[in-house]
Amino acid sequence: MAADAVAAAMAASSLGSDLEPATVRTAIRDVLAAGTARAGERVVVGGWVRTGREQGKGTFAFLELSDGSCASTLQVIVDAAVHPLARLTATGTSVLVEGEIKEPPEGTKQNVELKVSRVLEVGEVDAAAYPLPKGKVKLTLEKLRDVVHLRSRTNTIGAVARIRHQLAFATHRFFHENAFLYVHTPIITTSDCEGAGEMFQVTTLFSQAEKTEKELKENPAPSESEIEAAKVIVKEKGDAVAQLKAAKASKQDISAAVDVLNRAKEHVSKLEERSKLKPGIPRGDDGSIAFENDFFKRQAFLTVSGQLQVETYACALSSVYTFGPTFRAENSHTSRHLAEFWMVEPEIAFANLQDDMNCAEKYIQYLCKWLLDHCREDMEFMVKNYDKSAIERLELVSSTPFVRISYTKAVELLKNVTDKKFDNKVEWGIDLASEHERYLTEDIFKKPVIVYNYPKGIKAFYMRLNDDDKTVAAMDVLVPKVGELVGGSQREERLDVLKQRILDAGLPLEPYEWYLDLRRFGSVKHSGFGLGFERMILFATGMENIRDVIPFPRYPGRADL
Repeated sequence: MAADAVAAAMAASSLGSDLEPATVRTAIRDVLAAGTARAGERVVVGGWVRTGREQGKGTFAFLELSDGSCASTLQVIVDAAVHPLARLTATGTSVLVEGEIKEPPEGTKQNVELKVSRVLEVGEVDAAAYPLPKGKVKLTLEKLRDVVHLRSRTNTIGAVARIRHQLAFATHRFFHENAFLYVHTPIITTSDCEGAGEMFQVTTLFSQAEKTEKELKENPAPSESEIEAAKVIVKEKGDAVAQLKAAKASKQDISAAVDVLNRAKEHVSKLEERSKLKPGIPRGDDGSIAFENDFFKRQAFLTVSGQLQVETYACALSSVYTFGPTFRAENSHTSRHLAEFWMVEPEIAFANLQDDMNCAEKYIQYLCKWLLDHCREDMEFMVKNYDKSAIERLELVSSTPFVRISYTKAVELLKNVTDKKFDNKVEWGIDLASEHERYLTEDIFKKPVIVYNYPKGIKAFYMRLNDDDKTVAAMDVLVPKVGELVGGSQREERLDVLKQRILDAGLPLEPYEWYLDLRRFGSVKHSGFGLGFERMILFATGMENIRDVIPFPRYPGRADL
């Protein structure tokens, strides 16, 4: 019984009676979804005012409230007697209110509204300084990038955020349902997966150099004469110890003298160490940067892909995937490029190129169907405001088998095109441009297309060399609107061939020894692909610029927040 009493006391104390009570808030999405079924119920809702207007000669106000849980707003009615209306009506004001759900008068567009009885919290706004416009006035998406910290309050970026969330959730669900394990691969890497060299370097050498220069300015490095003088003192102290030992002095006197000697030696050590300090980035004898002085004792970069690392888990756990940020130091200002972007990268053991294509097709169709089933309101917003064919495109891809053709056949088809002049000449061996990819999927086949067996010269070293010695077992999934959505391949599992491919790519073997070990010890046929997550969002929404489908876009010249 005593134990029960203690447990009860602990439970009571954990309620936090000295804290403000928890907020029991109802999402606007849930209020609107229930409609008049919840009429008469009292709820607490919170959100930001999209538009507010006083009515009835200032006796009450209508607020259109959004909390981000859905695309629609909730109409809230506040009487002047409940709260000063001027503090509530400015666009951007945040409010937490309690009130009764009511059925609005007949003929109004709302199916329910909230009559406020109490205003619990208000976050006021200086309307003259607030950068987002009121009502139906819109800033361009380009202008919104200048207020990236506030743009999620707009209808468009809010809808994109919900669509992005649903696609991420569906990604994890798809792979979980298909017995894949989620692996967190490193953001900092010492391997260049693509071999393109366009990588952000991770280093502390610059900060170390700044620190050293500041230190040397405040406390200059010791001169040779200072070090020699300190060494003379060490010799004197050493002689003193020797004399004490020869004279058979007491242990206490000898010990004290030894302590003095050790301190003198330590002082010399510190002087010699400081004498090595040089301003600037440390360099080797040949003038190259001495990365052995860096944090990781070698060159390190932000990853361009988690593929190589996730392969280590595929070669032990069979079916795995990674989903995370990747980085590319490509000085590109196009609407399709970011310096930081997210990739979904599954890897499958005991799988060939056909298996890889099957997985990619199944995954893309799953994502499209998921949006149709779970994000209809936001997709309808996209259809109304950005791309009239967005939902039709999702329906097409989710229900249509993908066409599969070889790269050689794709080039042949493109060469025979007469109704369009391409900006980039079509010939065997080129990396297909976006205009070629979109023509294949939008004009020739009018459905998703998987192109496979690309020339080895335009693909990465890890892709399996085909028997013709000219092509590799690579595949790209092309879809309407964006062109390439997925790139994948069967990986090269033959040790000797992989070694040569690395050397042919102009890369050193040493950083890839661990990757070669996967072929030395129990090599297995395996395949995988990467889906550019932002490209999937572009494809789904019909948005034109990739900078508008990632919360905090990074591109040349911009890394806000």
